[in-house]
Parts: sequence; C-alpha cells; structure tokens
Amino acid sequence: MTATPPQPSRGFTLIELLVVIAIIGILASVVLASLSSARAKAKTARRAADLHALQQALEMYAIDHGGQYPPNPTWAWRSQCNAWGPYTPNQVIPGLTPTYIASMPADPDMDVAASTCCYLYLSNGTDYKLLDHNCPTLNYNQIPTFIDPTRDSGSNACLVDGTGIWSWAVYTPGACSW
Repeated sequence: MTATPPQPSRGFTLIELLVVIAIIGILASVVLASLSSARAKAKTARRAADLHALQQALEMYAIDHGGQYPPNPTWAWRSQCNAWGPYTPNQVIPGLTPTYIASMPADPDMDVAASTCCYLYLSNGTDYKLLDHNCPTLNYNQIPTFIDPTRDSGSNACLVDGTGIWSWAVYTPGACSW
C-alpha cells in the first residue's frame, strides 16, 4: 500500500479573513459618508425649493387679492412649531392652501417640540417674511441668497454682514428688517 500525499487546506487563514473584513469595513464607511453627504444636500435642495414654491404661491395670492398678502391677525410669527403656534400646516399662512399651493411644506428636519428647523410666516398684508429658522443641521452659507440679514449677527438688519447665521428668508422689501 502506498501512502497518499496530504491534502492542502481548503479554508482561509484567520489573517486573510481579518484583512477582508477590514477592507469591507473601510469601503462601507466611505459609502456611508457619501450617502450622508448626499442626504444633507438633498435636504438643503428641498428647503430651497420649499421657500421658492411658497414665495411663488404668495405672489399668486397677492395677484388675486389686489396686491395684498395673507395677513396675520395677531401680528405674530406663525409656524407649526410650538414656539410660534403651533398651527396646523394649513393655518401657517392663512388662505394659501390648497388654492395656491397644495399643502404647507415642512422642513425635512423640523422638530415641533424643540422649535427647530421651522418655517415661520409674518405679514401685515402689504409685506411678508417667510423664514426657515434655527436649523442646526443646515449650513446656511450653502445658498447665500437665502441668508436672512436680520438673523446673521451683523449690525445692519437689511445687509448680510455677520457670521452667526441662523435663518434663511424670502421676503418683500418692506419686511427686510423683521
């Protein structure tokens, strides 16, 4: 009888498995970081689109109402967030939904209880100001044209001249300093 030669091992060594797991971990972290960045950009784009859509809806409302915007009967900021209401979405800007915009949008990171990432509205009928306000997840410098000059820690209420920015806004010229 002849002896059979020993068969080579068919498995992976512990070192090989650890190297593969480490490579997979590194690739997964790169992919997750990219997804997180894309998600943040998408939220920023949605906020900008919301403000633009609301601005257009307010202008259509004014055209149909002799140049007047939906007024605030109590002359106070209105929002879905607790600190400025809370109003139901359709009450934030009275008379705007569903005729001029299907429904009142909300910031993707809105926290009603903490009153962060809130859309706020104020109007005297002749002018209006609409804010995306106090959102710690938003880099307000991404779209400089939306920076609210009244809420930028600067000294001029109608000129962006500071660095402590905490609000985006769309508004009529008469509401600049609100």
